[in-house]
Amino acid sequence: MVIRHHLLAAVVGATCLLASFAELACAQGWPNRPVRMIVPFAAGGPTDFVGRLVADQLAKTWNQQVVIENRGGAGTNIGNEVVARSDPDGYTILFGTASMAVNRTLYRSLTYDPIADFAPVTHVSNFSLFMYVTNVLPVHSLQEFLAYAKANRGRIALASPGTGSTPHLAGELLKRMAGIEMTHVPYRGASPALNDLIPGRVDVYFGSGALLGNVRSGQVRGLATTGAKRDPAAPDLPTIAEAGVPGYEVSTWHGLFAPAKTPAAIIAKINADTVAVLADPAIKAKLEQGGYIAVGSSPDALGALLKSEIDKWGTVVTEAGIRID
Repeated sequence: MVIRHHLLAAVVGATCLLASFAELACAQGWPNRPVRMIVPFAAGGPTDFVGRLVADQLAKTWNQQVVIENRGGAGTNIGNEVVARSDPDGYTILFGTASMAVNRTLYRSLTYDPIADFAPVTHVSNFSLFMYVTNVLPVHSLQEFLAYAKANRGRIALASPGTGSTPHLAGELLKRMAGIEMTHVPYRGASPALNDLIPGRVDVYFGSGALLGNVRSGQVRGLATTGAKRDPAAPDLPTIAEAGVPGYEVSTWHGLFAPAKTPAAIIAKINADTVAVLADPAIKAKLEQGGYIAVGSSPDALGALLKSEIDKWGTVVTEAGIRID
């Protein structure tokens, strides 16, 4: 009986060892063809910018194409689902955002589970948003904007890259904390929203520092940042809290995810190579110019962040009464 138990243990151990060797061999041969990186927003926006920057560097590391596939719409759910339903072989990865956490509460039903259907890879970046307004509005500061909004109640159009996106929630939070009214106008990404902000078809947009170039070129105005402190990318812009709405603060993030059940060895390789990219001083500098802080983390750290963000934004969404069928 004891001999049988020892024999069984040996067989199980050998099987696990063979599986580990097979997984390691798989990872060592990966990638041997192009990798898809799904960006759940329209092309040309800030998330697309960061995704392409990371993808270009990974392509050099892997000597394989990393093809950006923009799958915008439905508050990132379309792109998220593509990855959740893809083969767990490392050849399809998601450039995810905080919307993954928001959507858990925002939508009455999802076709994927943000926790169960994804394997976290690494936390890519943190960033605050900036409050941009069209030049058509006769305002040059947050205080002037708030006074104008109160005098023109209900006539301010708040653009966002999608219902429930962090820019949308940043606007909703300002509405509640400043006592103003704004009409939400959702788009399928930041780029089309900006295209309507510039000529004044919409009035205000909360976006990343990637759009600061549009401020510097005079296309739109920047009024403030949503962060807890001024952003090095635009140190002349005050925080919304210091400019007149005490306690206001919104920050967000990007992260890489793979389909659940992707081999751990492949996750480890993508993680190590991406962390190395984010540690490159030249890449960090490019990100900082757009208001992004490069991070790079373990898969477990990203998984913990996602869970904490689900709790945080779930409260905000519920209190704001935002719900999508």
